Order: sequence, then structure tokens, then C-alpha cells
Amino acid sequence: MKIGIVLAQPPGYSETFFNSKINGLQEQGFEVTLFCQKNRSDFKACQVETFPAKKRNPITLAFSFLTTYISLLPYLGRIVKWYRLEKPSSFIAFSTRVYLNAPLLKADLDWLHFGFGTMALGKESLAKVIDAKMGVSFRGFDIGIYPIKHPNCYQKAWRYLDQLHVISNDLHQLAIKEGLPSSIPVVKITPAIDVHFFKPNEPAQVQNSSSLKLISVGRLHWKKGFEETMRALNIIKKAGYDFTYTIIGEGDQYERIAYAAYEFGFLEQVRFLGKLSREEVKREVEAAEIYIQYSIQEGFCNAVLEAQALGKLCIVSDAEGLSENVLHEQTGWVVPKLQPELLAEKIITVSQLSGEEKNKITSRAMARVKVEFNIEKQQREFVNFYKN
Repeated sequence: MKIGIVLAQPPGYSETFFNSKINGLQEQGFEVTLFCQKNRSDFKACQVETFPAKKRNPITLAFSFLTTYISLLPYLGRIVKWYRLEKPSSFIAFSTRVYLNAPLLKADLDWLHFGFGTMALGKESLAKVIDAKMGVSFRGFDIGIYPIKHPNCYQKAWRYLDQLHVISNDLHQLAIKEGLPSSIPVVKITPAIDVHFFKPNEPAQVQNSSSLKLISVGRLHWKKGFEETMRALNIIKKAGYDFTYTIIGEGDQYERIAYAAYEFGFLEQVRFLGKLSREEVKREVEAAEIYIQYSIQEGFCNAVLEAQALGKLCIVSDAEGLSENVLHEQTGWVVPKLQPELLAEKIITVSQLSGEEKNKITSRAMARVKVEFNIEKQQREFVNFYKN
């Protein structure tokens, strides 16, 4: 079976979701091809086809158009089929779309799968054009944020979609709100982690300490809720608790988040470590006691799975998939989002639990992640996604 996956670029070394999916499919005899805007010289996992670029030089662009259209001559029937399906108002605009989507028009696939919902926009009918089934994966941004600025953006996709992949039940519900027909099969396949790598170097035993050691991993982006976390830490500071808070990740909101810590008077207690390797991330998370993911919007979050696997006490918001990632008062704690006073209260409460109570929570979390969120399980589920 031939699978085509559309992404912006091939996954990096740390992007386990797509790497494990590709490897798992290939191990089961599937032929996988990525279709990307740009390639990476270090990516060797499977074949990569790149979409033509919009060249600025008019002479170069004209030559690229000519060579691309010559290569499409054997696929003229597909172009005509696409034209009839789209019924474009502008022939010039349609000609440009043909040029930009040439690799897909020439592809011989059984499944065309868009790795993110937004990547299907403008390409909704292409799977039908090439006689392939259409799959789409929805993550947090695709269905939780993008439709707010672009209402009804997926209405056309619903007409051609054969099967939808979501990473949490909440995202499925959001898709229904956006008009997903009940006739379209939906398969939930959660993110997974390398449980053989993300395990404590020593048996995880949570010990009480005088200073709270807190940590978060994620892009410095508004949806990660770092400013709300800072407000919660301000409440904790005023209550007389000492803490250090480590943030791993980079992003354009660094100054805003750092300024919040400065205004609250505890900038020296916050460590901004930027982007780290997964070995460094593991080391830093192991050194902390409480992992915080107080996101405003979150599809699922691998970092929370990794923290649980490493035996950390996890406190998360109730944004989308986080309440499925962490089971409230069983494997961690779920706090309503955008209510920093409740987050502060929960951090204090958790810090005051006995060592025995903490270890019960972390033991359950570690066991659940090992069974429910391992890569091998995810790979089997993706094989079934295409076979069934």
C-alpha cells in the first residue's frame, strides 16, 4: 500500500510522532512518500517530493512553469478532472495551483494524508483526482484556533474526506462543531513517546523539599499559558513559598514572559534555558519535582507524557487533550485554565502531600504512560488506520 503524507517539511530528529509513524508503516510493508514545501538534507527515512517554489525571478519562474507542465503532460486527464471538480473562476489562478501541486498530481497513491488540517486547504479534492483515499490529522491549532479566524474553513474538506485522525476526544468534538458529518469515520490515535528513553535513571521516589522545583517545556507562545503561570507563582511567592521555575523552549514571547517575572519580583528564580536536546530535556525534568503545563490551548502535549514517564508530579490545565493526557487525581491534577489562583492553590496542595501520596500518583502515571502511550502501540494503530 502506498501512503503519501503532506507536511511543511520532513520531521526533525525530535519529532517522534511522524518519525515513528513513518518507520512503523515501512516495517509493515507500506511505501511512504512525504510531500513537502522544502526538504532536509539529513532526512533519510523515506522518499521526499518537494512542491515547486514561487520563484521571484520571472525568467526562472517561466522556465520552472514550462518544465513542470511538460512533466505533467502524461497526467492531463487528472488536470481536466481537477478542473471539473473545482470549477475555478480564474483559469490563471487554477494554472498556478496545478503548477504548485504538480507532485501530487503525478503521485500514484492509495492514501493521501494531510499531516495537519490546514495543509489540506486548497488541496481538498486532490485525493479524488488521483484516485486515492483522503486522510487528515487534526491537532490543537488546526481545529482549536485556525477556524476562529477562518470560519467554515473545512466545509470543503468534509466533502472529500474518507477518514479523520484526531489526537484527543476534545478535538473530535471541536471538529463536529465545525461541521464534521457523522458519516465520516474518526480514529483517535494519541501522541506517543519513547518509553525506553524517557524512564528515570534511578527509581523515581518523590521527596519533600523546602524549595519547590517547578518546570515547563514548550514554545514561548501565548497559548502555552506562561503568563498565567507567572501570576500563579506570584500568589505562591506572596504565600511565603520559595521556588525555582525552569522553562525549556524558545519563541517570540520571551520578553513578555520574562517581563512578567520581573514585574512580580522573581525573575532571578526563573531559568529560561531555550531549546535543548532531548537528553538535556530529560536531565532537567528529572531534576524537578512538579511539571506544569497550564496551557490555554493544547492538542495533547508530548512533554507532559515525558514528564509522567520520568516520575514527575504533573499539574495541567483542562485545555483540549490535557485532561485525557493526565487523569485528575489519579495520575496528576487538572486545573481549569485561565484561573491562576486555582493553579497556585493546586501547586501548594500538591507540594504539601506526603511522600507516600506523591509516589502513588507518580507510580500510576508512569505505568499508564508505559502501557497506553508507547510508540509500538501508536504504530499498530496507524497501520490499522489505513488497512481498515
